[in-house]
Amino acid sequence: MVELVLVRHGQSAWNLENRFTGWWDVDLTEQGVAEARAAGRSLASAGLAFDCCFTSFQTRAIRTLHLMLEEMQQLWLPVHKDWRFNERHYGGLTGLDKAETAARHGDAQVKIWRRSFDVPPPPQQPGSAYDVAGDRRYAGLVIPNTESLKDTIARVLPAWDALVVPELRADKRVLIAAHGNSLRALVKHLSGISDADISEFEIPTGKPIVYTLDQDLRATDRRYLGEG
Repeated sequence: MVELVLVRHGQSAWNLENRFTGWWDVDLTEQGVAEARAAGRSLASAGLAFDCCFTSFQTRAIRTLHLMLEEMQQLWLPVHKDWRFNERHYGGLTGLDKAETAARHGDAQVKIWRRSFDVPPPPQQPGSAYDVAGDRRYAGLVIPNTESLKDTIARVLPAWDALVVPELRADKRVLIAAHGNSLRALVKHLSGISDADISEFEIPTGKPIVYTLDQDLRATDRRYLGEG
């Protein structure tokens, strides 16, 4: 048996402001920092130690990971960053206030854009204030202009297979700090959640999900730390 831990980053500035964030790089709030530190303390109290870590190219996830490792006194662990663990790209919704968007387009339409499995938001237009094409961390990458959860899964799972699975098969203990939708992609895969049911699955910020996997990397248990 091997344990895998997934943690959604702590509250970000745009979580607090109720804005669609996606690939735009925002930092943690004070509450988000506190959530990350609390997650690290919870992991330490549970006696969980790790051999390697994975995160995205986005500040809120990277800082969450570092804050957790600091609390666990494991800052020395190797960390692999990969853009494929980024949050889902929210296209033309990026930067918009969620309540104002619902008032303009209707709750039903916004729910489809946010929670449906395979319907992406409207695409982001080139030159948008929130276009990351000029960000050098993505140099050489064909950046999506919008993504559904299905699209997000299509980039997350190859990263999982190529980067994480070999570590797990070598009996390494793995910690992944990422985002609501990139982690929903992994939870859907590991727990066999249907396309329909994953739309209602929400991952809270800063609360570790602990998976127990068998030798074939099939999930035998999934719990939030402190439960079960």
